[in-house]
Amino acid sequence: MRDSYGRKINYLRISVTDLCNLRCRYCMPKEGISQVHHDDILTIEEIGKIARIFTSLGVDKVRLTGGEPLVRKGIVDLVKRIGQLEDIKDFAMTTNGILLRKYARDLKKAGLNRVNISLDTLNENKYAEITRGGRLSNVLRGIEVAKEEGLTPIKINTVLVGGFNDDEIEDFIRWTEEEQIDVRFIELMPMGEAVGFNSKYFISNQLVLDKVPTLIKVERVDKSSPAIYYRVPNGKGRVGLINPISCKFCEDCNRVRITAQGKLKLCLHSNEEIDLKEALMNGGDIENVILNAIKEKPESHHLEDGKYIWKDMYRIGG
Repeated sequence: MRDSYGRKINYLRISVTDLCNLRCRYCMPKEGISQVHHDDILTIEEIGKIARIFTSLGVDKVRLTGGEPLVRKGIVDLVKRIGQLEDIKDFAMTTNGILLRKYARDLKKAGLNRVNISLDTLNENKYAEITRGGRLSNVLRGIEVAKEEGLTPIKINTVLVGGFNDDEIEDFIRWTEEEQIDVRFIELMPMGEAVGFNSKYFISNQLVLDKVPTLIKVERVDKSSPAIYYRVPNGKGRVGLINPISCKFCEDCNRVRITAQGKLKLCLHSNEEIDLKEALMNGGDIENVILNAIKEKPESHHLEDGKYIWKDMYRIGG
């Protein structure tokens, strides 16, 4: 599939739930969220069908997200359904890692290739603070089990928050020096809960380069990846910088998203959505709906113009 700007769309991110077992301060309200009625979210069978249609149209990279995907009932069955699709070359999941120790082996057997883990601090107390009660030890053990089961290469997604974890940048980078793990620093995006949070705590990823000037830029092989990678001299892993605010990467965007309610989002930072669940329920021509939608994918986002969306990330999918 190609959009009207000639970009090849081969990457599908599927949110399987907007529920989560953490309450990260920049992501989710302290009191949690109102649970969506079961009939309003995609079933395991519907997700599998949508994934199969997208792969028939040229998608070869699929990622499961949330919320926290591992709290979704039937998640291993869903991974097995998608893992059996022959055209998928890269099948991954983004998780907070809390339940990874329990599920890593079954996920690998079901066909999952690798995991990205959201982790904003290596300090136990700070982790409990920003997640409102999470335990860092559960995440670190989950990472070890994921490595043992071969859910690799592991990527750590770290949202930079000014005054909170900017003093840990060197600690995260040291991790890449010692292990084959990629740490990717992500600029705090003004979405949902983070819109008000953002202006006070936003810091540019340039700070990473300022703090560790010895980082060596790695040749960019995959232009569709939002990360620009670096490596410390003789480091085993890589350091990635994802700069959606200070440096747009829209011209190489190759992805679309499906929310847990079955809405197709052509751009993370757009309020436009196409209802695939309704089309499924009404017996619509899903292939045609998707192909027509792809033609409407916007050229770029406009965060720099202050055009924010108020839908929270957990309702869209990470």
